Amino acid sequence: MSSANILQINQIEVIYEKVILAVKNVSLTVKEGAIVALLGANGAGKSTTLKAASGLANAERGEVAHGSIHYQGQDITTIPTSDLVQQGLVQVLEGRHCFAHLTIEENLYTGAFVRKPSARQIEQSLEKIYHYFPRLRKLRKNQAGYASGGEQQMVAIGRALMANPKLVLLDEPSMGLAPLVVEEIFEIVKTLNQEEGVSFLLSEQNAAIALQYADHGYIIESGRIAAEGNSEELKHSGNLDTLYFGK
Repeated sequence: MSSANILQINQIEVIYEKVILAVKNVSLTVKEGAIVALLGANGAGKSTTLKAASGLANAERGEVAHGSIHYQGQDITTIPTSDLVQQGLVQVLEGRHCFAHLTIEENLYTGAFVRKPSARQIEQSLEKIYHYFPRLRKLRKNQAGYASGGEQQMVAIGRALMANPKLVLLDEPSMGLAPLVVEEIFEIVKTLNQEEGVSFLLSEQNAAIALQYADHGYIIESGRIAAEGNSEELKHSGNLDTLYFGK
């Protein structure tokens, strides 16, 4: 892990439709080569924070009304999502959002076109995805709509990786998945981090699994950062249940 920051969010305030305050004074850092978890209950502001970083909040009539977001040292607070993808910042949305009528392989292809690669580069990227997700190779000609939830999550992550990202924002990767599938997904994330050097900022309600794989974590509560620390500190913190589960 590098000491340099790949993502720096500085005291952002995100407002939807000019009136709905979703997050306030949220600050967090992702170092190059790190896996960082953003933990919190449903509605705490996790997805909004990720969408602010990827520029997707604008597509939902949201805006960063205060603060700034820096990616690789550049202020990206108002940069369009398509430009960020070309620069290596990609988000995997909550709920997977595969193209159900396309095959798994066609879904993967859609992730590559933003960087305008050659046919050879596309095939190389595809082979890399199948290396990390061997199950997808076997199912590549099947329609994505018939895949299981875990397989669709693999497709969604694989599609993001086809853009050759440096940073992946992964929103609720465990949602609706069986525990064994969740562990498989997180193992692949860890392998991609270690072998490909991809940094991850992931939002999760499942604190136990997230802290098992993350280097550092933040707890967000009612749109504000309530605590942070390395994963071991947060796992053994007596405040975790109070801050995260409201006990």
